[in-house]
Amino acid sequence: MKHVLFGAAALTLATAAQAESWDMPTPYGDTTFHTQNIMQFTDDVRAATNDGLDITIHSAGSLFPHSEIKGAVRNRQVPMGEFFLSTLSNEDLAFGLDSQPFVATSYEDAAKLWEAQRPVITELLAEQGLMPLFSVPWPPQGLYTNGEIATVADLNGLRFRAYNAALEEFASLAGAAPVQVEASDIPQAFATGQVAAMITSPSTGVNSTAWDFVTHYSPINAWVPKNIVVVNQRMFDRLDAGTQAAVLAAAETAQARGWEMSVAEADSMTAALAENGITVYEPSAELVDGLQAIGATMLENWRANASESAMAILEAYQQ
Repeated sequence: MKHVLFGAAALTLATAAQAESWDMPTPYGDTTFHTQNIMQFTDDVRAATNDGLDITIHSAGSLFPHSEIKGAVRNRQVPMGEFFLSTLSNEDLAFGLDSQPFVATSYEDAAKLWEAQRPVITELLAEQGLMPLFSVPWPPQGLYTNGEIATVADLNGLRFRAYNAALEEFASLAGAAPVQVEASDIPQAFATGQVAAMITSPSTGVNSTAWDFVTHYSPINAWVPKNIVVVNQRMFDRLDAGTQAAVLAAAETAQARGWEMSVAEADSMTAALAENGITVYEPSAELVDGLQAIGATMLENWRANASESAMAILEAYQQ
């Protein structure tokens, strides 16, 4: 009997010794569907590895601020993390094509764009010791303002929330004044007059209780940007083959599930905006024309500065 107990204890100790505990920073709060999808991803990994890989999520920028997550993974401060893909546009415009206005404006377009984008982004990230696991889009981006916007001219002079370089350029071309504001700081930015308008998803609008500071929302479907989850390649390579396979399988499932969650989110969150008193209105033809003209100008500017890798994505997408 003692031998049986000793054997069981030894097995337990061996299992504990082999178990890995990873930290994973994410930029968004626990109620955001991206974070909820990642929670399910980590549960799936835990189950598939019999607790051999336990991933602790540090959401809402609680471990690292959004701007530092990618660097923290690259420097092996943490094994993996999530961030908004187009924040890397300053490294290569290939990372930001999904945030170019009116390039991909539907989920079907977004999926086609990711198919073209993924191999290029995988290669670019590999140069930095990173490997993408999965990417999930936000719902198409809409316009939040106080009062209805009938034409682009109505945006002139407004202080406009921006979250990446493309949106800064967009705001400037619309005659607005771009101000960098993270999602978690949106309510305070509006309350203090730092910004008066924004383009973002209905999800972010609901999560930031946009009805407290704006009156109108228009689903202009300007673009369908994505978050990406990456892992440090060296730390991934240290895992045994079975654990690696479990992570990759869970990532594939998370990507498919995340896209489905995003589609459902677009409908439910737009409805939630209306239920909480925001006037949801379809953009006028004049507004759409004006916005698309800005998008066309931005794409020409993008082409002028795009790398060969970035241009390869656009050419593959447009075929």
